[in-house]
Amino acid sequence: MSGTGQGAGERRLHPVTPLRRAWAPLAVLAGVFFQQPERAREWSDGLSSVLGLLAFAGVLVLAGLYGFLSWWFTYYAVTDAELRIRTGLLFRRTAHIRLDRLQAVDVTRPLLARVAGVAKLKLDVIGTEDKDELAYLAERDAQALRAELLARAAGFAPEAAAGAGEAPARELLRVEPRQLALSLLLNGAVWAALAAGVAAPVAVWWFSQSVWVALATLVPVLGAAWSASAGRFLNEYDWTVAESPDGLRLDHGLLDRAHETVPPGRVQTVRIVEPVLWRRRGWVRVELAVAGSSNEVLVPVASRGAAALLVGRVLPGADPDALAFSPAAGRWVVPVWWRGYGLAVSPEVFAVRRGLLCRRTELVPHAKVQSIRLTQGPWSRANGVADVHVDTGANKTVTARLRPAASAAALLWAQAAHSRTGRATAPPDRWLTPSD
Repeated sequence: MSGTGQGAGERRLHPVTPLRRAWAPLAVLAGVFFQQPERAREWSDGLSSVLGLLAFAGVLVLAGLYGFLSWWFTYYAVTDAELRIRTGLLFRRTAHIRLDRLQAVDVTRPLLARVAGVAKLKLDVIGTEDKDELAYLAERDAQALRAELLARAAGFAPEAAAGAGEAPARELLRVEPRQLALSLLLNGAVWAALAAGVAAPVAVWWFSQSVWVALATLVPVLGAAWSASAGRFLNEYDWTVAESPDGLRLDHGLLDRAHETVPPGRVQTVRIVEPVLWRRRGWVRVELAVAGSSNEVLVPVASRGAAALLVGRVLPGADPDALAFSPAAGRWVVPVWWRGYGLAVSPEVFAVRRGLLCRRTELVPHAKVQSIRLTQGPWSRANGVADVHVDTGANKTVTARLRPAASAAALLWAQAAHSRTGRATAPPDRWLTPSD
């Protein structure tokens, strides 16, 4: 151990990292000022211009010192079995991330990070909610570290993993910006968010007669409208799906670029979304649920055929176009909308369909089913129907609504048998191996 506290094999983050971490105390101070504006104004009025500038300079110096020290005392090291991240000056924290528990290793590059030539490494680990990250590394170092982590997780020897490099990838699909923009214009949810962004502040102002209350309502509503429209376009711009031995790679983003991975064999649920205005064009959106991972979208918009091919990659053997859905039976339980419910069970997946205007089809591999439940309320019992719920490892529940009571009970036991068989025959969840 050297005088700086750095051990053998330990490495520091990129030298621009203190600039990012220096914002933390400044953000806390700004939050205090916004929470108590009157007291902050009284305090600032009591200072002369010179003292005010000195106080401001002192805050910047302290923030810079905090950022530097937090960077100086942060190290990371890769061993044969784990990634170790050590942080803290007064209170030490050491994170031990087992390589065999890695769910995904993603590289993200926010706009300012791209300008500085650095990137952030995000680590999804099975069984944890909080995501560990290394921010920031030089772009080349981030790519090399990602490749090394995946290689070691796959069982490569340390000397081979360090020079393994990123596995080759083959592009499967690229979403054109024009198609993405048109899909957002044809999405009713986007227009609903924009309408709420205009109507909500007007309604609040009408009832409260307060401009400040209306403005306070406007900010979060406009933020939600931005996220559903322009923000979504910026995030999903140039969406590319490529296939590699370590899973499907997703690259996207106009200002902030993200390089994410859908791990092989670890997808718990696939959702195919079809807004009503997309159906004439044959477009769908494919979403994912992966236990312990932040990846939620496989492709923002694609043709049904292209989407079916991608679904077959993450759920081997599954063909959403070949599923035959049987209709629900509860026309008196849920008038009109009962027509939007359907069920299909194939040798590979348990699938349900719901929705009339925006149709959603959810597919669960039999091997990923954690539990099966049957529920039946008083009104459902009177009409002879029941719901069958399938729970997955991603804390998601897929429900087959309004099934005839007798067939629902049979489905419960049949699905339990499908799940046992699926787990027994499913291939192991793994990264690439030295023989790949």
